[in-house]
Amino acid sequence: MLLVIGLGAAVSTALGGLFALRHQDRLHLILGLSAGAVMAVALLDLLAEAVELSAGIHDPLTVMGAAVIGSLLYMCLDRALPRAAAPGRAARGHLGAGSLTLHSFLDGFAVGLAFKVSSRVGIPVAAAVLAHDFSDGINTVNISLAGGVRAAGARRWLAADAAAPLLGIGAAATIAIDRGGLGLTLALFSGFFLYIGWSELSPESYHRHPRLWTTVSTILGAAVMYVVIRLAG
Repeated sequence: MLLVIGLGAAVSTALGGLFALRHQDRLHLILGLSAGAVMAVALLDLLAEAVELSAGIHDPLTVMGAAVIGSLLYMCLDRALPRAAAPGRAARGHLGAGSLTLHSFLDGFAVGLAFKVSSRVGIPVAAAVLAHDFSDGINTVNISLAGGVRAAGARRWLAADAAAPLLGIGAAATIAIDRGGLGLTLALFSGFFLYIGWSELSPESYHRHPRLWTTVSTILGAAVMYVVIRLAG
């Protein structure tokens, strides 16, 4: 199942990049849908499971603190890497695309860890990652081209970004982690997902097309993931 999910994430990322090259007028709806799905999974699945796993080992404040740390860490990564190169030079596009590729690796790692808990936890996380990886492919192409990378280089970064979730899943499979450590790690990833949804996907979708349907798509994404999590439970 994990291999199928990893391949699905690769296909989702690749399709997102191709979509970005051809259909700019519908990106806002895809980004909005992904934002709602990612934020719902972060709170309703990952964080809830982290609290349950940590019961009797870590108090709830420690688990919530790990989620906050996850958001702050991802914020630092998100802001530091693209700014490490001078504006208008191709190196900036490479660094931006590289940060998204690392992020996709962490997405796959989160899927692998979630399935270590149970398929009930893993399935909603995988669904959110698949939806989110589509927008990752879009952003990888856009950031590469905007940063001065040629089209051929953008396609190479898209290929690397597509392979990254599968590598992340494989890395998670090699790691042994106890229940308390797994709970804090899931909380950390919930912080990652919250930041991605609230600070990246949602503002970007509304910036592209500030209309009612953008907001509706975000609400719909959250509602769909709520149903998925309920059914998986």
